Amino acid sequence: MIDLFSDTHTVPDDGMRRAMADAEVGDEQLGEDPTTLRLEERVAALFGKEAALFLPTGSMCNKVAIGALTRPGDAVVCDHLAHTYRFEGGGPAALFGVVFEPIVALKGHFTPEQLGAVMNRGNVYQPRTSLVYLEQTHNFAGGTVWPIEQYEAVCTTARDHGAAVCTDGARVLNAVAASGIGPQRWAEPVDAIWIDFSKGLGGPGGAAIAGSAEFIAAATRFKYLLGGAMRQSGFLAAAALYGLDHNMERLADDQTNAARLASGLAELGLVVSPPESNMAFCEPPPGSTAVEFVAELAAVGVRTSVVAGRIRMVTHLGVTAADIETALGLIAGLVKAA
Repeated sequence: MIDLFSDTHTVPDDGMRRAMADAEVGDEQLGEDPTTLRLEERVAALFGKEAALFLPTGSMCNKVAIGALTRPGDAVVCDHLAHTYRFEGGGPAALFGVVFEPIVALKGHFTPEQLGAVMNRGNVYQPRTSLVYLEQTHNFAGGTVWPIEQYEAVCTTARDHGAAVCTDGARVLNAVAASGIGPQRWAEPVDAIWIDFSKGLGGPGGAAIAGSAEFIAAATRFKYLLGGAMRQSGFLAAAALYGLDHNMERLADDQTNAARLASGLAELGLVVSPPESNMAFCEPPPGSTAVEFVAELAAVGVRTSVVAGRIRMVTHLGVTAADIETALGLIAGLVKAA
């Protein structure tokens, strides 16, 4: 099976497994796991922030950020396909009593004007807009990358209206590879930003959020409120450090493979959205639905998924350039048959 379902399907290689086996560990809840502490220092430096906090999942990063940067009854602005709004089980509303103000935006990137139109400092009738949520890259909009000038302008607008900004940076390093713009510039205008180690970096789990020391102190409280203590988390932190050391530079390969995949699909006559990072989205061939075509692909050995009515294919370190050519050959057979 050529697995293009998600970059979360990577598995640790031999070097990462050795790093995990050799990790020095302690009690993370007491701040005594040395490998976790090293990872947090590394992530803070990566983003140019004062501190960082290691968490079990990226979804928990979103939760602790919303908990730390809002109060019950506040509004959170985001794109209408944002992961924290659409795909986290309503957790922010259930846990922290916030409401979302979704904006329908091109490629998941709303403009400063769109943002300004929905910002509110709060009154007896309307909730206070306390947080603006960005996503980089934007998963369900097609793995799109924010234009840096628009990103910075939106952050300025949020601050002008008294709101904090957090970036869901699960795939921010894919944006770095695609844009050539470093992590610190994406982090500088926001209050918090996080990174997921189980995607492009190939780790088995874990994420880390960075921000000011004050923010991380608040986030730490919510981490434990949500049951996020991991005890000897150094085994996971060691995998994350290995990914940062060995798998950042190769993210450019994923971009190249996604571009080749998209061009090959277009050559077969499929309607394709030009990829901006490591995701290729296409329409099914005429006469087939996305669900049907995904099932047909799986039957011939290409695993994909349906996202927002389109077929999503994600490249990652578990997929080689040769795999892409094989996948295109298999897809060509289905398209011809159709």
